[in-house]
Amino acid sequence: MKITHNKIGQTLDLTDAGKADKVSDQKNLKNTKNVDNLENLVGATRVAVSPQAQEAKRIKELALAAPDVDMEKVAKFRSLIDAGQYKVDAKAVADRMVDDHLETKN
Repeated sequence: MKITHNKIGQTLDLTDAGKADKVSDQKNLKNTKNVDNLENLVGATRVAVSPQAQEAKRIKELALAAPDVDMEKVAKFRSLIDAGQYKVDAKAVADRMVDDHLETKN
């Protein structure tokens, strides 16, 4: 049975174990050569990080530095919501959102 792997473009004969081993040995040799080439380039390689990636890193650091969740407060509000006693003042929330938006524009 012959199988053609389109990415590499080589044909493998799976019924003949000797050929499959030979192909495997050739791949291992190529991988070894690539590793040797990479080891030679390690000192000369430079990476430029985009401003977006730098910003993402900064955001991640800020998120990880945030204080832990106050589980007592979460439990309190969860019980109020479950009991139907937590009421949200939609006007106050909307006013606060507008105020925060205006503050960030300045």
